[in-house]
Amino acid sequence: MEIKINTKYPSMDDLRKRAMVKMPKFAFEYLDGGCNEDINLDKNRTDLQKIELMPQYLSKFDKSSMETELFGKTYSAPFGIAPVGLQGLMWPNAPEILAKAAVDHNIPFILSTVTTTSIERISEITEGNFWFQLYHPTKEDIKRDVIDRAAKAGCDVLVILADVPTFGVRPRDTRNGLGMPPRMTLKNIIEVLKHPHWAALTLKHGQPNFETMAQYMPKGMNLQQLAQFMDATFTGRLNEERIASIREQWKGKLVIKGVVSEEDTEKAIKLGVDGLIVSNHGGRQLDAGQSSIVPMTNLAEKYGDQIKIMVDSGLRGGPDIARAMASGAEFTFMGRSFMYGVGALGKEGGNHTISLMKRELQQVMEQICCQNTGAFKPHLIK
Repeated sequence: MEIKINTKYPSMDDLRKRAMVKMPKFAFEYLDGGCNEDINLDKNRTDLQKIELMPQYLSKFDKSSMETELFGKTYSAPFGIAPVGLQGLMWPNAPEILAKAAVDHNIPFILSTVTTTSIERISEITEGNFWFQLYHPTKEDIKRDVIDRAAKAGCDVLVILADVPTFGVRPRDTRNGLGMPPRMTLKNIIEVLKHPHWAALTLKHGQPNFETMAQYMPKGMNLQQLAQFMDATFTGRLNEERIASIREQWKGKLVIKGVVSEEDTEKAIKLGVDGLIVSNHGGRQLDAGQSSIVPMTNLAEKYGDQIKIMVDSGLRGGPDIARAMASGAEFTFMGRSFMYGVGALGKEGGNHTISLMKRELQQVMEQICCQNTGAFKPHLIK
């Protein structure tokens, strides 16, 4: 797809600032915040920014190609859209906007179990070219049915989530009433009134709901009952037995998101998992943990010949993608960056953000004389 940039917003920082203005405060802070004191949120950025690349100006060089093969499919760039929960709360119709943009640009889109559009709707938009992230349900019948629905919808890759055995402590969300059950406080009502565009689009598209899970919910639940249902449904932790059960049922490519240790990586390999997305959930779960890039670098070096090693959390644009690839990642994913784009520019935000990242990455590759996405490693300054 042709790369078109809105010149008013030529950087990720521009998009973030615009999104902050366009979105109600409770929605923006849900997107932008981490957990506890935001220490790991900040480490995700600072640890990435420490990585340096070496240009090789006098080497033989023609042009750069961003095309990247992953799980037998060639994508137009080495990055995709990470799963994000409650996208329609942050910006109405956001998952559909991003799924369409991902298909148009030939990059992966991962749908979250707890976002606001269903498996079937995303399948329709993408013609089955999407990934699905499963929050492990406690109830076996729900788990098996959701996986069957993803397979029937043509899902390319099933991603199972490991890093939310319990929900992170997020002070902003608590203050804003976005806990379970959610509360529409007077402050939030005032925020909605101050953002008429967001409010009008929410009215047009309807109140955001957990659409993939809607068919399993009892009808007519109030907010308290919804909270109890979600808490009871998603208390299941991943373990070897549960992964083995999913591996037996799911015939396609299987990825675990959130693994950061050597011990868990070795278990995943033994269980026949095809790939890992090394992640700390965007710094939203464990403030005392490592940034995602640190364990990813170690795991890629030690296990990269046995399993696909990918990464998310903290990446914002082209230079970060290049840093991660040079550090050993085979592919990268971002969540907040794309939501900033949609929050800033609405239905144009997906295409703009992907185009911006492609342009940034192309510039880095040409600057350091890197011909393809498999040739970043020699440019890493250790």
